[in-house]
Amino acid sequence: MASFIAKQMVGNQLKSVKESVIGAMGGDDEKKDDAGSDGDEDPEVAEARREAEEKRKDKHRKMEAEREDMRQSIRDKYGLKKKVPEEEGMLQPQEEAGRIGRKKKTPAELAAEANAEDDDDDFARCELWGRTVYVQC
Repeated sequence: MASFIAKQMVGNQLKSVKESVIGAMGGDDEKKDDAGSDGDEDPEVAEARREAEEKRKDKHRKMEAEREDMRQSIRDKYGLKKKVPEEEGMLQPQEEAGRIGRKKKTPAELAAEANAEDDDDDFARCELWGRTVYVQC
């Protein structure tokens, strides 16, 4: 880690020295001109770019509308219902997306489990030679 930081510091210093030497020699001012031209774009080019972006977005909106019409016709043909995501259902998959193990129990589930354990404290269920036997604890 320390070597990485040292390389970064030395590299940045060498880069600044290199740029100052090249600048003093009067070479490669083209790179600076190219970098500065992004902010000073020709208004006609900017307008053309904006119009192209609007056309692209409009095309995608039309395609999605056609797809939705096709989906709806299939739903009508086969009598299917459109899936409506529930608010609680939408949150749960997002939370579990990166989880490797089982999902965490809610406080309500924990309370129900504790109540069930309290009820089962008197007898324990055991399988013995194929028969279910309840044994007092």
